[in-house]
Order: sequence, then C-alpha cells, then structure tokens
Amino acid sequence: MLEISKLSLQYDVRRLDERDAENILRFCRQNTLYYEYCGAEPSIQQILSDLRIAPPGVDMRDKYYVGFFQGGEMIAVLDLIDGYPDRDTGYIGFFMMNARFQGRQIGSGIIRDVCSYLKQTGKTSVRLGIAEENPQANRFWKKNGFSVIRKIPMDGWTVLEAEKKLASDEEESEP
Repeated sequence: MLEISKLSLQYDVRRLDERDAENILRFCRQNTLYYEYCGAEPSIQQILSDLRIAPPGVDMRDKYYVGFFQGGEMIAVLDLIDGYPDRDTGYIGFFMMNARFQGRQIGSGIIRDVCSYLKQTGKTSVRLGIAEENPQANRFWKKNGFSVIRKIPMDGWTVLEAEKKLASDEEESEP
C-alpha cells in the first residue's frame, strides 16, 4: 500500500472520491486539448467511472486517484495503479495539470517525485498511455524520460504505451 503523502515533496496529496467529482470535472474542462485527441468530452459520468474503474485483476486498494493541492487549490490530478501490469511496475492511467500552472515545470516536478517514491517502494518502471496525435503530451512524457514501447489502436485513434525505467542507484551514480 502506497503512502500518498510521499507522492510529492512540495504539494499536499489526497485521495479524490465521488464528493470531488464536480471539482474534477471543472478542472478537466480547462484542459480541452487532452479531450480533443482522445475523442471524448469530460462529463460527470466519465469522472465517476474513472474514480471506480481499475484494470482487470487489480484490487481497488491498489488504485490511487489523487489530487495535488497548494493552499487548497488543485494543481494536478493523477490516477496511479500500484503493481500493474506486474508487481514491479506503477501505471499512470491519467495525469492532468491545472491549466493555470502548465508550462512552469510543475508537472515535471510532480512526475519526478512520483517516480522517485515508486522507486523507493521497489518499483523498477512506470508505464502510461499517450494519445499518439497529441504533440503536447508526447513532448511532456518524452522530456520526463518515457519511451514508447508499443502502439495500441483504439476507436479512431492510437495509444502509445510508454515506459520509464527507474534507474538503480548504481546507474544514477555513474558519470
């Protein structure tokens, strides 16, 4: 079980639930680009579904749908699965920054902290999916050390499954 407070060195982190659905919806509506590329529109039904859904075989205790907050304002939303698709991997199902805070390296800092904590828990990699046609998301994840490992065709679009290997201490200390 993850200690969600350790997912960030800078922000308050808490689990989000059905009571947060309206706030999450408003948050998501600020980020129209994401929804353009995945062919969906944010809705309360979609948010509620995202809060409750996990990949097959994953216990809901291993799903962490969390918000990162500063002074009560939501900075980012993260849907993280601990131990998927295998016990050594963390899976980011969704990550979105508050539109007001984009372009300031805050998202990269959050992802760096998340990956660092997952490494401390014994994870060796982190995976996620990216809409192939979304140049902003592709740049962000590549900049943060994720590499495409395969393409997955969806209904009218393509998901790029990407992975970041979490370096061992020996690899990090090499010149």
